[in-house]
Amino acid sequence: MIAQGSFDRAAQRIADASNQSTQPTRSVQPPDSVDFSTEAVTLLAARNQFQANAQVFQVGDKMQKKLLDIMA
Repeated sequence: MIAQGSFDRAAQRIADASNQSTQPTRSVQPPDSVDFSTEAVTLLAARNQFQANAQVFQVGDKMQKKLLDIMA
């Protein structure tokens, strides 16, 4: 869940930044800047966390299958 949340937040910040740059600004405040290199690192970290979580489930599934084979 943490990986998905990180991924969603990073994607939302990037999407918001692109929307702000294409829409005319009527406010007095400048739009928030987004550091794309930081966001890319965040997205890569979220992807790695997701892959690690998926691998845990795959190993658990294999262990369960082996246990059932032994007991059968």
